[in-house]
Amino acid sequence: MNRIIAGTMTWGDWGRKFNPKQTAALITQCVENGLYTFDHADIYGGYTTEEDFGHGFKDSKINREDLIFISKCGIQMPCEKRPLAVKHYNYSKTHIITSVEQSLKNLQTDYLDILLLHRPSPLLSVEEVATAFNTLETSGKVKSFGVSNFTPSQLDLLDTEISLDWNQIECSLSQNTPLFDGSLDHHLTKGIGTMAWSPLGNYFKEDNPNNQRLQSLLSNLREKYNASEDQLLFAWLLKHPARIHPLVGTTRIERLKAAMDAVKINLSREDWFLLLETQWGHEVP
Repeated sequence: MNRIIAGTMTWGDWGRKFNPKQTAALITQCVENGLYTFDHADIYGGYTTEEDFGHGFKDSKINREDLIFISKCGIQMPCEKRPLAVKHYNYSKTHIITSVEQSLKNLQTDYLDILLLHRPSPLLSVEEVATAFNTLETSGKVKSFGVSNFTPSQLDLLDTEISLDWNQIECSLSQNTPLFDGSLDHHLTKGIGTMAWSPLGNYFKEDNPNNQRLQSLLSNLREKYNASEDQLLFAWLLKHPARIHPLVGTTRIERLKAAMDAVKINLSREDWFLLLETQWGHEVP
């Protein structure tokens, strides 16, 4: 699987509102540049983006076997498609299987490469989830399983019945807590792969003292590594031994290409810690 993953959350109604032709064009551009892994969730676009992507995928004429599709389920979000009384989570066997079957129909595919449970629920029954996963794996509808936003203790709970391959968490230079709270250590110990959403953190979104310090340092490092600011932030994340897979949410092919090129950057150990120290505003203990 690509170290860089293309996130589709803003391809549809929650962002660019691509039509099938535009979606097909971006999928094709991604594949032409060696990016073939696409991350979805059933709720994106108010339960519409997977279907929009599916139309574009069909129009692209790209072989399904050449792509990796990730999707997530479990969040029940009140919206036009689902006039629910309250936002909640549903990890019943029936809901998991029904959600996957709907995602397969929307994406116009026979299987998902990876299914993730979107967020942890206090009402999650491990036995019921295990039964659903076994049914989906046996039927060939899902090849691999994981979770998103689960803590180490929640992973351990699932591990009593389920073998998990992935956990998709928020992780970046500005949200570096997983490097120090045991999350990534736990992934490495258990052999769980790490996907990172919002891998650039808040650097391009917020003007704060941390980012002001980083801007000055990144300006100097850009020349040293012949790289852009976003590439250096990706490279910082990619250096971690957990082999983190950044999930990139842009719809601009040039930025996706830049992220792919960041895989080639090897930050020195000193520069890695210098970036961390600058973000913190103090040296490591």
